[in-house]
Amino acid sequence: MIFKETKLKGAFIIEPERIEDERGFFARTFCRKEFESHGLNPNLVQCSVSFNKKKGTLRGMHYQVAPHQETKLVRCTMGAIYDVMLDLRPGSPTFKQWVSVELTDENLWIIYIPEGVAHGFQTLEDASEVSYQMSEFVYPEYARGVRWEDPAFGIKWPLDVTCISVRDASFQSFTNSSSL
Repeated sequence: MIFKETKLKGAFIIEPERIEDERGFFARTFCRKEFESHGLNPNLVQCSVSFNKKKGTLRGMHYQVAPHQETKLVRCTMGAIYDVMLDLRPGSPTFKQWVSVELTDENLWIIYIPEGVAHGFQTLEDASEVSYQMSEFVYPEYARGVRWEDPAFGIKWPLDVTCISVRDASFQSFTNSSSL
């Protein structure tokens, strides 16, 4: 696996290294030892999947607060997504900055999202599926979010939003949020 740190400290793009032959390929998508050697949290307690019917669907921007902050590994297993990580760590030099990456079933890339970094994505194709691995269980009472189009962050989404949940659409703007 090739680990490439983004401008957000501790947030990585991980590229699986393919071993190809006449059958196809084999690639490792997780290795505790490699994660530990890069200083990343290797403890995963829960896996989830989201299937998104329509191109333009937006999910986010989600995170959990202490004492149940979570690290996430996210990969697109079918279709393509525009994935965004948003730094909400008040002491971070990249506080309120974001990075994006296109994850597809072709490139197999994985993103590592550290604690305190919000996550969201927009589907670039119909029938896109996303796999999540988390370091913490989901605790709804500690789940938070910020608005996907909040001017405090200036996130540039590639498409018009065709579908968003009521919950995600009703998150407070950052300036009105006391959830950090």
